[in-house]
Amino acid sequence: MSAEMIAYCGLKCATCPIYLATREKDREKQRQMREDIARKILQEYGMQCRVEDITDCDGCPTRNGRLFAGCQKCRIRPCARERGLENCAHCSDYACEKLKEFFNFGGKLVNMDAKKQLDAIRKSL
Repeated sequence: MSAEMIAYCGLKCATCPIYLATREKDREKQRQMREDIARKILQEYGMQCRVEDITDCDGCPTRNGRLFAGCQKCRIRPCARERGLENCAHCSDYACEKLKEFFNFGGKLVNMDAKKQLDAIRKSL
């Protein structure tokens, strides 16, 4: 796991609003953060999400920690783990259909930062 904690898909866990809300000690501020996350999920992905659905997350690379409910359904994470990869940039099949689908979710380039992150890692290999 890198010091920066990069998800298999290239997202930076340390800047993820769900990861940050998990670490927030103030319960009221944490609830506000989760309300903002639910709005953002609706806005960017068109999916209804209740505040209660924003579960705690210790980051994608976690082995025994908590994982956001939405990330538990991810098709990228189990594939990368099965292959023993640090992240998808290290994969011989980069960028596979699962990743391309993720980068272009719903026909919108909503995950381009993740793609840029993986491209940069791959270039440095």
